[in-house]
Amino acid sequence: MAQAIAEGATKVEDTTVELLRVTGEQIVNGRWKNDEGLEKLNQADAIVFGSPTYMGGVAAQFKAFIDAASEVWFRHGWKDKIAAGFTHSSSPSGDKQGTLLYLATNAGQHGMIWVNVGDLQSFLSGLDDGVNRLGGFLGVMGQSQLDMSGKEPVLDSGDYLTSVRFGERIAEATKRWNK
Repeated sequence: MAQAIAEGATKVEDTTVELLRVTGEQIVNGRWKNDEGLEKLNQADAIVFGSPTYMGGVAAQFKAFIDAASEVWFRHGWKDKIAAGFTHSSSPSGDKQGTLLYLATNAGQHGMIWVNVGDLQSFLSGLDDGVNRLGGFLGVMGQSQLDMSGKEPVLDSGDYLTSVRFGERIAEATKRWNK
C-alpha cells in the first residue's frame, strides 16, 4: 500500500517521495531509534503514516516510533505539515477504523493537517473498479487474505487503485498548502 501511495504521489509534478520503514531492529530499549529517518520526516512537507492493524490497533513497532516522535511534538516540529494515513489487515473489518483514528489523533496532537480519502465507494457511482471498497474515509483501508504459508500477501486491485488515488490527493493537497 505504501508503494501504491508513493506511485500516486509521484504523478503530481515536482513531488519527491521517500518510503521509510519502521522495523524491529530500530527499536532500542523499547524506543524507536533512527536519527536519519527522523530528520527526513522533519524535512518533509507531508508524512503519510501507515501501520498494519494488529488486534484492533497499530503494530508495536509503529507505536514505538510514535512514542519516540514525542520529542518532535514538544517543539511543534510537525505543526502545519500535511498528514494522512493507511492501514491493512487480513480481515475485511479487523477494526481498522481504530488504527486510522489512532493515526489521525497522533497527527492532530502534532498540529498536522489531515487529508482524508476523498473517494466514495465505487459501487455508489455505478463503477466496478473497487475504489474504496472497504468504505474507509478517514484514511485508506486495505485487506488481503491471511496466508499461513509465508507468501507475501497480494493487495486487492481496488485497494491498490484507492492507494494510488490517495497518494495523488495527498501530493496535490501538499502542493496547495505549501503555495
